[in-house]
Amino acid sequence: MSLASLKPLCLALLAATLPGLASAQLTANVSLTSNYKFRGQDQHVHPIKAVNPAIQGGFDYAFGESGFYVGNWNSSVDWQTGNSIESDLYGGYKFKAGEVDLDLGALSYVYPGNNRGNTTELYGAATYGPVTAKYSHTVSKDYFGWAGAKTSSHRGRNTGYLNLAFAQEVAPSITLKAALGYTHFAGDIRDQGVPNYVDYSLGGAYDFGAGLSLTAAVAGATKKSFFGDANKARLIVTLTKTL
Repeated sequence: MSLASLKPLCLALLAATLPGLASAQLTANVSLTSNYKFRGQDQHVHPIKAVNPAIQGGFDYAFGESGFYVGNWNSSVDWQTGNSIESDLYGGYKFKAGEVDLDLGALSYVYPGNNRGNTTELYGAATYGPVTAKYSHTVSKDYFGWAGAKTSSHRGRNTGYLNLAFAQEVAPSITLKAALGYTHFAGDIRDQGVPNYVDYSLGGAYDFGAGLSLTAAVAGATKKSFFGDANKARLIVTLTKTL
């Protein structure tokens, strides 16, 4: 059999092995936000202000109809020495179970220049209609610097985060959004006097079309943060362009 005759056979085998590859899709996004909060807590704390703009952006690559995806998301931050960037790396698998959309994956939060705070979680999410429930479970020793540093015997592993989110279009181009989250720290973190806490967000988004949207939400968290007013409720405005 000649090499020329093998080519169509190889292409047929590749198509059969990787169905939906032709529909693989790469998307990118960039945002400017008035303040970056993560699970209700300010990520710019030097100093803490109601308006601390952050530039954010990333990309997602979906492997066609297979359900697998990978991505990267980045944001400017300022909460630890020697670091000004958060870089998230993630991958997972999306599929359906009846009318429920399921999503399983892993996510690593990386802080170049200061690896204290590097955290890896496994997550699972289920969406039914406008409601999404997501649980994230820490598998790294560190949990965002609270425990797990090389000089510490404490562990952040097994910290859990549960989030319930609601998103519903209430008028043309207008979507109402609300979320409630609960962080349950690992025992070593609680032993240091850090309490479990609840975070919240309530707001809406306007879709201008052509991938441009504007979101405004009041977000914050219960309990007082180690960084003072970092958990304080704030109005956060974000402009996003998706490509």
